[in-house]
Amino acid sequence: MANLNVNGQVRQIDAAPDTPLLWVLREHLKLTGTKYGCGVAACGACTVHLDGEPIRACITPLSQAEGKRVTTIEGLPGGENNRLVQAWIAEQAPQCGYCQSGQIMQAAGLLAKTPKPTREQIVEHMDGNLCRCGSYAQIVAAVERAAGGR
Repeated sequence: MANLNVNGQVRQIDAAPDTPLLWVLREHLKLTGTKYGCGVAACGACTVHLDGEPIRACITPLSQAEGKRVTTIEGLPGGENNRLVQAWIAEQAPQCGYCQSGQIMQAAGLLAKTPKPTREQIVEHMDGNLCRCGSYAQIVAAVERAAGGR
């Protein structure tokens, strides 16, 4: 039995230590905002925060998350009123929407450390989070808006 702090709540998880965090979140805790994309940390659809750092939940074992804070898209402060989520909507960044929770979590990690990033910093930080719809320009605009630059 593992204790996991997810979105500010300590939860007991009955799963093998090598179970990917993504499956713990989705299957055990029913937090389905985090998506399965590639399963090899290449697309970023499964991005969550571990002690405030964006990580790929598909390759992170449960044992690595124990004793740390896990934040999913459901745990973003303000929920749907979060400034990043609102900027995402205003800039019409979501297309099919599948990758968007991972994109937003990756962006939230940037804004937590760099509240006023340059366009180049945004592009560099978001590199590696893939969007099959190609809405990269809208994603960058949303991050800029959330940072107060638009």
